[in-house]
Amino acid sequence: QVRLVESGGGLAQNGASLRLSCVDSGRTNSNYAMGWFRQAPGKEREFVAVISWSGASTVYADSVRDRFTISRENAKNTVYLQMNSLEPEDTAVYYCVADVMYRGSTRPDRYAYWGQGTQVTVSS
Repeated sequence: QVRLVESGGGLAQNGASLRLSCVDSGRTNSNYAMGWFRQAPGKEREFVAVISWSGASTVYADSVRDRFTISRENAKNTVYLQMNSLEPEDTAVYYCVADVMYRGSTRPDRYAYWGQGTQVTVSS
């Protein structure tokens, strides 16, 4: 049973950094792709990044490429999102996602498992 738990959100100033973590506390040794989506108030859920189980393949949204980095530690069943040069437009609830197959997809319906989300607020 996959159970995704996010942490690391909070309040940051414009230009600052935050690192989000997501632990899959419910499974072991499963080759899941993992990633992140976000949703700002009044907006649709938006793809951020995804990483394959091996870490060899990643996909980023254009809006975060060169500022955000996704990585993972399989021994800890954990995926990270390092967010640098934060902007007020990055303010959103960030959701961790996972799926049995890595497709590099940006569509939310391609991910079977979702965490509860963690709030990130960037002040100007």
